[in-house]
Amino acid sequence: MEKIVIIGSGPAGYTAAIYCARAALSPIVLCGLQPGGQLTTTTVIENWPGFVEGIDGTKLMQDMRAQAEKIGTRMLAGTVTKIELTKDKTFLIKQDDEPDIATQAIIVATGAFALTLPLPNKDKLMGYGLSTCATCDGFFYRNKKVAVVGGGDSAMEEAMYLSKSASEVTLIHRSEKFRASKAMQERVLKNSKIKLVLNTEVVDTVSDERGLTGIVLKEKAERTDTLPVDGLFMAIGHHPNTEFLKGLIALDDKGYILTNNGTHTNVPGIFAAGDVEDKVFRQAITAAGRGCAAAMQAEKYIEGMEF
Repeated sequence: MEKIVIIGSGPAGYTAAIYCARAALSPIVLCGLQPGGQLTTTTVIENWPGFVEGIDGTKLMQDMRAQAEKIGTRMLAGTVTKIELTKDKTFLIKQDDEPDIATQAIIVATGAFALTLPLPNKDKLMGYGLSTCATCDGFFYRNKKVAVVGGGDSAMEEAMYLSKSASEVTLIHRSEKFRASKAMQERVLKNSKIKLVLNTEVVDTVSDERGLTGIVLKEKAERTDTLPVDGLFMAIGHHPNTEFLKGLIALDDKGYILTNNGTHTNVPGIFAAGDVEDKVFRQAITAAGRGCAAAMQAEKYIEGMEF
């Protein structure tokens, strides 16, 4: 019987592992299909404290993993398919092609993935003109032309954020009406740096050896046009990685884990940290902080204490 298993290996999972290992809990981290999480798909991270020149996302995750391993964390390449609650209130973690793991407590840090457009060169250009996070990457487009695609509050917020530094922001939506709140729409309409393009979809990209140089737009009338931009931000939503938890713990209508009193879920012994339960901030640094909190609360739970 393990004391604690951490499911997920992004900044929340690795931070939780560091704190659990320091608490002598001998944690296991199930790294999943993408060890290191979303940060391994980014280039330079400039908003992680302590790195004046920024740090490569993959390097940051490798260093966090190495730190966790050095102090006693065991890393396994497991993908969880189901968690069962046993009669004695412990847990049985079932995996694809790997043995079951029995544990007293679990921290879920499986994150969420950003929904993206099915663009032909999406994978090649991600981080080189394509992005899903203005807060993360907006700095690189200072005094440049950018576009945002989406129709909800997130798209409006991305456009507003980018308008502070970009020379021009084009907000593209496939419909004539936005899903965003009226208040957010009014803010965007009053912003002279934001141009609206409605009833239009982004169907392709234009690029050179350095990255994105433009996007191909298709209006509902079937006419296509090319818009020169340096960056395209896709703000069409996120989806939490919680399919394996359905029927076990409480999730909201979008699949995010509901937490209370910190990182507790409605099932004693299961804690959640990072983007899998945070649909507001979605930052590496906040995920790491929640990983710390989950580890500390899990430690108290294992000791039979409240926190």
